[in-house]
Amino acid sequence: MKSHLIEIVGWYGVVAIMVAYVLVSFSVIVPTGLIYQILNFTGAFGITVETYRKKDYQPFWLNLVWTTVALIAIINILIHLNG
Repeated sequence: MKSHLIEIVGWYGVVAIMVAYVLVSFSVIVPTGLIYQILNFTGAFGITVETYRKKDYQPFWLNLVWTTVALIAIINILIHLNG
C-alpha cells in the first residue's frame, strides 16, 4: 500500500510539472506567479519522494534542488504579497 501511494505521489509530480510548463508556455499563468511555483514545488517534491525510494539519485538531486528553488520563490512571493 505504501509503495503504491509513493508511486501515485511521483506520478502527481510529473503531471504537476508538465501542467505548470504548459500553462506558462501558453501564457495562461506567469512564471513569477504563485500557482506556477506551487505546481513546481509540489511536483518536484513528489518526484523527489519517489526517486529517493527507488534509490535513483540523479533525478532525486535534480528535483531536490528544483523543490528548494520553488520553495524560495514561494516564500519571496508571499513576502511581497504581505509586505
